[in-house]
Amino acid sequence: MKFLLTPSSHFNLANMFTFVNITAGLLATYFITQNNFFLAIILAWIGGAFDIFDGKIARKYNLSNEFGIQLDSFADFLSFVLVPVFLIFEAVYSSFDGILLAVAGVVSICYVFSGLRRLIQFNINADAGGVEKYFTGVPTPMGAILLWLVYLANSYAILPSYTVIIFMAVIAWSLNSKIKVKHL
Repeated sequence: MKFLLTPSSHFNLANMFTFVNITAGLLATYFITQNNFFLAIILAWIGGAFDIFDGKIARKYNLSNEFGIQLDSFADFLSFVLVPVFLIFEAVYSSFDGILLAVAGVVSICYVFSGLRRLIQFNINADAGGVEKYFTGVPTPMGAILLWLVYLANSYAILPSYTVIIFMAVIAWSLNSKIKVKHL
């Protein structure tokens, strides 16, 4: 079990937490395809909890390495970019047709590209084990939370479906904006 506290191990404790995040994201995707949006959201939140702890564990036990940085970004892409976009597409946009569906599709793809760009740029600027005081742009986990709030507002008839597209576009823009967000 020494490998759990070995920084060079791909299966160290921090990375194991990241693998749980990835598993939760994959399961959430499956449950979205089954129209079980509630369970998908619960799994996404579980993935989010493991995302918080993987970084804390990596710093506490000095387990940060390049593999872990890349693995964490892959997990973030799955759990905090693809899952919420897929959820909204299946739960909200599936009732659209014609031009509205095309616009929703383009905005969804733009959101995915925006999230991917943010994560790649973060990795380019990342320093293994380092933590900045502020993020520049909205981090992808926060973007996912904002999308889930938009989804909830729509599902409780607070927001009409077509406005979800507008909110998704604004959140996509915010991921790579100059907005400063305090690192917790």
